[in-house]
Amino acid sequence: MKQKATLKQIAKELNVSVSTVSKALSNSPEISEPTKKRVQEFAKLKNYKPNNVAVNLKSKRSRTIGVIIPNILNPFFAKVFSGIEKAANDRGYNVITCISNESLEKEVHAMDMLSNGTIDGFILSIAEETQAVGDFKHFKEAISDDIPIVMFDRISDEVNCDKVIVDDFDSAVHAVNHMIKLKCKNIALLSTIDNLSVGKLRAEGYYKALADNNISVNDNITILTDNTEDFDEKLQTLFDKKIDGIFALDEHASVMAMKAAIKRGIKIPDELNVIGFADGVWSRRLTPSLSTVSQHGPEIGDAAANMLIDRLEAKEGEEPEYQTKVIKTELRQRDSTRKL
Repeated sequence: MKQKATLKQIAKELNVSVSTVSKALSNSPEISEPTKKRVQEFAKLKNYKPNNVAVNLKSKRSRTIGVIIPNILNPFFAKVFSGIEKAANDRGYNVITCISNESLEKEVHAMDMLSNGTIDGFILSIAEETQAVGDFKHFKEAISDDIPIVMFDRISDEVNCDKVIVDDFDSAVHAVNHMIKLKCKNIALLSTIDNLSVGKLRAEGYYKALADNNISVNDNITILTDNTEDFDEKLQTLFDKKIDGIFALDEHASVMAMKAAIKRGIKIPDELNVIGFADGVWSRRLTPSLSTVSQHGPEIGDAAANMLIDRLEAKEGEEPEYQTKVIKTELRQRDSTRKL
């Protein structure tokens, strides 16, 4: 088996100090780029591997971030994770990911498992069950143990920490106003995430847009559920009512409503305009393609990672105030809405 080189051996063969080798391998700005490249290439050639345990004991930090996401199959969370990983890697941090599968128990277990010195801080979006029961004790305990948390998308006002959100309320107002400008008068509101904070904010935006335009809320064309089974059942009778627009608050509601309308022979967008709060691959692959509110997942991940690392690297006594960063969404008009 190929023997691993040590810092001393690399320094001796390159005729530089151990300190220079160490700084070059950690990408320190104190070392010139040619020297860095020379040391890093030689270390790779000699199969050098840093002793992370020793480094962590010395710095009292792991340079590792724990990321907990509710659902890996959701394209939005996958995009956020890609932004987190890129930003973390750019700043010399590793990422460990856990999936809560919308379970409070799994979320608590993941935090307990990683809070033993494995990670320096967490980036997470709250599990559906956690929001439903309102149990946020595990987040508060981590923060009290000096393990910082950055929440994204699904957050809790009860937890004092950094947060990254999208403008759910404002973007819903904007999307519904756009449909009203398209002369839609009976806009259905559809959701399978009514128990989540983001779902409630988007619904409030819908109601605000209707009120601003003096349009009465029609409960007969409103489907607000917290699971796909109830939604699919109620969707069967939606098109028995008079509707000319659909505003869907999540990807399942968006895609299933489009499929049901097409199956009924309804012409989109001539007879029915549809905007969904989703931007996964299915939105673009549907025929017609779905107009969506895009949440800019990679940008959310980038912001969350940098907020956490800035806090981790702040000098003692100079930690920044907790902040909530709002990422602006974008209405992407495709074939499911008429052109103004």
